[in-house]
Amino acid sequence: MNIIPFPARPAAFLLSSLLAAVTPAWSQAWPVKPVRLVLSQPPASSPDIVARLLGERLVKSWGHSVVVENKPGGQNVIGAQRAATAAPDGYTYYYATTAALVINAYTFKSLPYDPRTDFAPVGMIAHSPFVIAVNAEVPAKNLKELIAHARANPGKLSMATEGNRTFSGLMADMFAKTAGLNMVNVPYAGVSPAILDTIAGRTHLIVQSSAALSAHLKSIRPIAVTSARRVPGLDDIPALNETFPGFQYVGWHAVVAPKNTPAPIIQRVNKDMDNVLKEPEIVKRLAELGLFSDGAGTPGQFGEFLRAEHARWSRLAREVGVAADF
Repeated sequence: MNIIPFPARPAAFLLSSLLAAVTPAWSQAWPVKPVRLVLSQPPASSPDIVARLLGERLVKSWGHSVVVENKPGGQNVIGAQRAATAAPDGYTYYYATTAALVINAYTFKSLPYDPRTDFAPVGMIAHSPFVIAVNAEVPAKNLKELIAHARANPGKLSMATEGNRTFSGLMADMFAKTAGLNMVNVPYAGVSPAILDTIAGRTHLIVQSSAALSAHLKSIRPIAVTSARRVPGLDDIPALNETFPGFQYVGWHAVVAPKNTPAPIIQRVNKDMDNVLKEPEIVKRLAELGLFSDGAGTPGQFGEFLRAEHARWSRLAREVGVAADF
């Protein structure tokens, strides 16, 4: 057997051998201090509740606290920028939603962060289908009746959303366009006022996430969901896709890291997240919040999902005529 003397071995071989030996020990040593999870939403919001729930479980695996840092405002820009500019050392992550990582790319002329390149995918948390619901005074018990009622009263029905350039606003406009309806999009500064005004009858219908509406479904009447399939717990409510094939839009919650965060640490966080998300108690709690999870997936799978989402939302923005003008 011919053995290459140590000094003659190629430098690349030596480097790969050293990395193979060092990287596992390095990744296993992580974390050695608290981990920060940045949110774009305020305390007590659905993402905040889930982030703290996730953090409590991850502490058991990591032996260090998970600090939830709320940075609401600016249509998710403040929180996203905070996370994007953090040191890529494996100790800061961004609890992201559809708006921050996808929609903002098509509704802002410029952003202080790049949704496509400033983050490294870590994993999915859960999907949040959106629901179209009407107040008790609207004489429509199902989607067919709502469409007929809206067509008989063009321009008279109002839709409560968080604004034309938000997920709920885009969904409302896309629904109206797809169904050929003339309805008024009424923007609200927050989710709660929009829900309360719809319950009170000041707006006729609302387009909002199942997570936000889950506690109010006895006060308003769900008509349809925006996901490809019906939603567990709302099994009698049809998906818009059943009437309008191809209408498949859902919100989602996920975790990303600042770009250049070491891959071994991302893999560790992904694996630990996946274990937590598959705990029966967590699955049940997420469902109670109107969220549905199949686990974290892999970082690669989430990266592919993000690319597909950008293609989908770019097309939607063009179809409803949204221009990035601020």
